[in-house]
Amino acid sequence: MSVDGMWNVTLNSPMGAQAGTLELVTDGPTLTGTMSGPQGNLELENGIVDGENLSWTVNMIQPMPITIEATAVVDGDEISGEANLGAFGTATFTGTRA
Repeated sequence: MSVDGMWNVTLNSPMGAQAGTLELVTDGPTLTGTMSGPQGNLELENGIVDGENLSWTVNMIQPMPITIEATAVVDGDEISGEANLGAFGTATFTGTRA
C-alpha cells in the first residue's frame, strides 16, 4: 500500500500531546512532503522510503532551532514512529490516514 497522502498524527512531546498532519509524497525511494502543526508548516528533508519504512528530517525554527530526525512505519491506514528531538530526547507519534 502506498504511504502517499495526508496523515493525522499526534506527537507525544515533552510539552504534551501535539496534533498535526503529515503530507507524504513518494517518488521511488525519495520521500518529500510537509509536517504541519503548532510550529507551522515545515518541509520534510532527506526523506527515504524503504517499503513501509520511512525516515526524514525537519528543520524547526520556532520556538527554538532544532533538527528533528524521524522514523516511521506505515501499516495500512496507520502510521507510527519516533522523532529524535535533540536535547529534548525522543518522542513517539501515531496517526491515521486522513
